[in-house]
Amino acid sequence: MMNVSLNHADFLQLQRWNTPTIYNGWEQFTRHSPAQAGFNLEETRDFMPHMGPMVGRAVTVVCEPSNSAHPKKNAHAWSEYRRYVASVPGPKIVIVQDLDKPRVIGAFWGEVNSNIHRALGCVGTIIDGGIRDLDEMNHAGFKALARRLCVGHAFSCPVRWGGEVEVFGRCVQPGQLIHADKHGFLAVPPEDEERLLEAARFMDANECQTLIPAARDVSGKSSEEIRAAIDEAALRFGAAAREKFGRKGEW
Repeated sequence: MMNVSLNHADFLQLQRWNTPTIYNGWEQFTRHSPAQAGFNLEETRDFMPHMGPMVGRAVTVVCEPSNSAHPKKNAHAWSEYRRYVASVPGPKIVIVQDLDKPRVIGAFWGEVNSNIHRALGCVGTIIDGGIRDLDEMNHAGFKALARRLCVGHAFSCPVRWGGEVEVFGRCVQPGQLIHADKHGFLAVPPEDEERLLEAARFMDANECQTLIPAARDVSGKSSEEIRAAIDEAALRFGAAAREKFGRKGEW
């Protein structure tokens, strides 16, 4: 079930950090395993890293571009699918499972589809398949994490939508909060949304107040003094994390 506690301002603030920073906050309080839950298990490629992170609610769809039967089975599939996409509050990220994997036979995304989805409140996509019209997708302001580029669309069309999908080894539910950038993506468990922004802020500040300055303030110091300063900073980092979350943090 979708958590509606986050407002547009929260989304804008979540977008200010990269996905690893969001993960660093999330791992401090989640009951899920930080080694087995949340993030993609297979390599993704961000084709628009200059756009920075994207944050949104998952809208989900399955395609199979190699199968010519799909467009014939439902002549209204695109229209019905777009009705589903439009019904979900934005910002939205389209999560596409390509059944042709590991092959890439056709691209679900190109210039026209990107512009249409942008009009429906979508900021980008994560597709375990191909995209095309890269320059035009950039012009539309539609970010894409995908496996590779592809020349043609083949028989791309929505096969089913609004259900669980699996992309890059991670299952994603409709409405799930997604944070994604050039490092990959994090599919946030619904019960973890409320504390996510505060936790990311805290852990980022914790690093900036302890370990990072200790590692950079080295002018005129011996290697032993530098090591001692880093050890002391790591202790302060862990103490702050334990006081806030009951966990010692990454260091």
